[in-house]
Amino acid sequence: MNPAVGAKPNGLAPEQSDWQVPAYTVREFRPKGSRYAVAIFVLNEGDRILTQLRSMEELAQTTDVVLADGGSTDGTMTERTIEPLGVRTLLTKTGPGKLSAQMRMAFAYVLEQDYRGVVTIDGNNKDDPRAIPAFFAELDSGVDHLQGSRFLPGGRAINTPLARMWAIRLIHAPLISFAAGFRYTDTTNGFRAYSRRLLLDPRVAPFRDVFSHYELHYYLAIRAAQLGFRVKELPVTRVYPDKGPTPTKIEPLKGNLVILRTLLAACLHRFDPAPPPSSTEVRSPSE
Repeated sequence: MNPAVGAKPNGLAPEQSDWQVPAYTVREFRPKGSRYAVAIFVLNEGDRILTQLRSMEELAQTTDVVLADGGSTDGTMTERTIEPLGVRTLLTKTGPGKLSAQMRMAFAYVLEQDYRGVVTIDGNNKDDPRAIPAFFAELDSGVDHLQGSRFLPGGRAINTPLARMWAIRLIHAPLISFAAGFRYTDTTNGFRAYSRRLLLDPRVAPFRDVFSHYELHYYLAIRAAQLGFRVKELPVTRVYPDKGPTPTKIEPLKGNLVILRTLLAACLHRFDPAPPPSSTEVRSPSE
């Protein structure tokens, strides 16, 4: 099957001219076939993403899988490699930015394609995708922001580095929970889900260039709860390799300093959009 190929020089449809989305290309291998999409974020993941896609082949028969590539150069993001594994769409970011830019790209595509929501998962094969149907069920029930947690009853944290474990439990999760007014237990886990109405709410406004690195993960967890959207955690399994390097894009010193600075900015609500000048009224998400 010849894929549909498109270029988004500014990432926008005409009716979304106020969205700030990095430029990206679109390769569609099959038509839309499900109410929710699964967006997988990848950047030079090598065999890890191929193993992950193989484990998701049965799910991909009934669910649309969208790869949001940050510009991989390892040769894995080709039609010959990924189309037989059930991928519906490959998005390739050609504009600036890192993870949050990939997220804005994926969210823009998902909303343009009229999906009711999106499940997000990292493409480094650390997460067990068998939890994805549970995320769909919660979206169906009206939950707007779902956070996967390896620390809930039923979840599993396998080979998690001790330094990362304690950083999450003693610093990251408590700070985000305090800022959000909702108790989170696993705030660095990228296994999440977002409803369409959350992403489109102007008080959330995720399509802004300020979200470039790790900001959007933290901001959405805080903002969703702050605005009264339905928020919930679900148990998931996250597995780190028992030997060899840890799959991560975070540099040990510089990267962790960036994360800490970003975390504090999010908790101080520095990414909140300015309120409309004509009104200060606070609406509930259901209005």
